[in-house]
Amino acid sequence: MTGFDHKAFLRTLTHSPGVYRMLGAEGELLYVGKARDLKKRVASYFRRSGVTTKVQALVAQIAAIEVTATHTEGEALLLESNLIKAHRPRYNVLLRDDKSYPYIHLSEGPFPRLSLYRGSRQAPGRYFGPYPSAVAVRDSLNLLQKLFPVRQCEDTFFRSRSRPCLQYQIKRCTAPCVGLVSEAAYAEDVRHALLFLEGRSGAVIDELAERMEAASTALEFEQAARYRDQIASLRRVQERQYVSGETGDLDVVAVALEGGVGCVQVFTIRGGRNLGNRTFYPRNTGNVDEGGLLGAFLSQYYGGGERPVPGEILVSHPCEEAELLEAALGADAGRRVAISHRLRGERRRWVELAATNARIALTSHLGSRASQLARLQALQEALGLDELPRRIECFDISHTAGEATVAACVVFVDGEPCKADYRRFNIREVAAGDDYAALAQALERRYTRLREGEGPLPDVLLIDGGKGQLGVVERLFAELQINGVVVLGLAKGESRRHGEETLFLSTPEEPLILTPAAAAMHLLRQIDDEAHRFAITGHRQRRGKARTTSVLESIPGLGPKRRRELLRQFGGLQEVARAGVDDLARVPGISRPLARLIYDQFHPDGERA
Repeated sequence: MTGFDHKAFLRTLTHSPGVYRMLGAEGELLYVGKARDLKKRVASYFRRSGVTTKVQALVAQIAAIEVTATHTEGEALLLESNLIKAHRPRYNVLLRDDKSYPYIHLSEGPFPRLSLYRGSRQAPGRYFGPYPSAVAVRDSLNLLQKLFPVRQCEDTFFRSRSRPCLQYQIKRCTAPCVGLVSEAAYAEDVRHALLFLEGRSGAVIDELAERMEAASTALEFEQAARYRDQIASLRRVQERQYVSGETGDLDVVAVALEGGVGCVQVFTIRGGRNLGNRTFYPRNTGNVDEGGLLGAFLSQYYGGGERPVPGEILVSHPCEEAELLEAALGADAGRRVAISHRLRGERRRWVELAATNARIALTSHLGSRASQLARLQALQEALGLDELPRRIECFDISHTAGEATVAACVVFVDGEPCKADYRRFNIREVAAGDDYAALAQALERRYTRLREGEGPLPDVLLIDGGKGQLGVVERLFAELQINGVVVLGLAKGESRRHGEETLFLSTPEEPLILTPAAAAMHLLRQIDDEAHRFAITGHRQRRGKARTTSVLESIPGLGPKRRRELLRQFGGLQEVARAGVDDLARVPGISRPLARLIYDQFHPDGERA
């Protein structure tokens, strides 16, 4: 027990509602709490019996207590939430991620842009969301681009174009930047995208059906087929995204507790559309039950006005102080907010679904992959990411003095190798030893395919290199209009030994410093080593094949007998390479067209004989 005189302090304490802050010997904040009656609530910590082990440990460290009186308990609840977020006391239940949620933003102007947006919604235009994660926004934007080709490029990129970009070539944009679509036609795509985001895709389908019939009547069958495919895509989206019987905004929140570890699952429904779910693992949940965890989570998650509060929140367990939370959140939102637990029918099934997801996520969290999750969480904190980096891709280039250059891409999902997604790229038509050009070629081939929907984009892209390699990635991602991927460069030291690496992020000017023993650095080093191994293996295979295979074997029409005669006539491959077309054509069995093919094999630049 510290020297804190709690009896003398309690004699001066008020009975009004408010917030109390318990401080340690060095002034550090240990715990923040709220109370309807400050004197009674603080006194309960100093009882002789009936207190938990956690409270006993907390009381033993108290050196001082500060209080802030408020007018109402609801006001105290919001102040408590803000203090917990700001100071993150060690004994409070804490959310690992309390960043703002992303939105889809439609800008203003003759050719508006759709984009992912975070922060205060002050830029002109319309906002849709919030979405549960940046992944959900990217998925929605990718889907919208397939249905309605509204541009998603940066305004600076849009204004500087003199020719259509790759998005036009893969039919994800109508190239308004170079005038290939009229303002009226573009506005029609924007209007359809707005209807879809507002949850009115049925109206879009009706319009497209009318246009399909009109095009068919006018014998414009290709246009009618395009409308038909668009309608089919929209109907599939409806089946996947819309919640049965629901047209409003609500969140579904379920908790699971096991072994002192808690998991919270949040499903987000806006305008009747299921925007996806998100998983949280709050800290310091060892001495709370499900209701206490729900109360602490909801007050921090919605408190302070950082996130829009839906009109109704469905919860899996009776929430501690639900009425107080309803009043406080309602006052903050300026309208009524309901927290509902006893549910029937379809809504009950939604809560059961969220509870099942919470239990599954918690089992996985506590299972064999706990160490991988801890390393991912360490990387998330080190990079300041809003979400756990579930998918990480890494590129490495391998060659011997420019010979047989191979680029390798390895993929880690949830901290473990996903070898089914590994890829190698044989690099061609770049200068020998030009690692930048080789990296650019591999990245373009990889992410053009992913941008066309052949797979998910990574959360983090790790490049074996420094600022120069990061510049290559940034230029390519601008061309492909890829946003939301964190790009990280891992530069080796002069000796290329572990512990001497330097990390470069694409945004900060200064390199990121992580100690060699840090869990995040262990993960990055493992991924980089795996990419290096995979690249070297591919390079050695390609180099070995090239050194055991004659270049003559790749020439069509030049079989074993003709190859032997050719080598016999010239005395070896080196002399064959020096020969002109006329000389080659004099060899028995070698026609002039075949001689031209042989010559071109050794002179790819098109030099005439």
